[in-house]
Amino acid sequence: MRQARNSAAFWAATGDSRGHEVIRRRGFLAVLGGERAGTRVLLQESDLDVRELAELTELAGRSTGPVDIEDPFSSTDLSPLDMRSWQMPIMVRPPGPVAAPAMEVIRVRRARELETAERIVIDGFELTGFTPCRPGEMFPAALIEQPGVDVFLAVLDSEAVGAAVTVVHDGSGSHYWVGTPSASRSRGAGRAVMLGSLAPMADLPVTLTASRLGRPLYESLGFTAVTASTWWSSR
Repeated sequence: MRQARNSAAFWAATGDSRGHEVIRRRGFLAVLGGERAGTRVLLQESDLDVRELAELTELAGRSTGPVDIEDPFSSTDLSPLDMRSWQMPIMVRPPGPVAAPAMEVIRVRRARELETAERIVIDGFELTGFTPCRPGEMFPAALIEQPGVDVFLAVLDSEAVGAAVTVVHDGSGSHYWVGTPSASRSRGAGRAVMLGSLAPMADLPVTLTASRLGRPLYESLGFTAVTASTWWSSR
């Protein structure tokens, strides 16, 4: 539930900062982002009713871009939408001390820094929908003005080598878009940006949804897998 609520807060902030339509329902939150950003849906309850399922299906059907649906409860069968699905673990880290990172980690304050973080995430996650890159499209300047949202950069030898987004909402934190550019991997940037962004949330429980490759790093930082989240995608 913490991950569900935090993800909704993050995507609502993202949608608002981009000027996209944000739809809030009891059972889900949806952000309608158009051809490049697509439609993002975050399930908020494990028991969507018939009307909510019908609206979700209609939103997915009329999307002009890709559709991604996150079900942290893994309880809603969306196979009629003919989308591919997979599972990733939701991980939790209890409040506790955080070690110092091995390189400088800065909290993004300037437009140029935010554009750098944007490029790192697009490259690191191979977000072809956002290529060619249009500065400010994925991470508008208004994003870091949203309550609870912060963006971080790891810097090594004056070069930005890692990025992460954190959201604090309703007494817990969470990480999103933790990535490194393809040319800067295996340099400790992922660990550094995680440690630097965890430090301001050290007194909070922190959640994240982990990829297979990221899970060992998160486990080494005190995160424990507690349940599986099901993702559905038209990509």
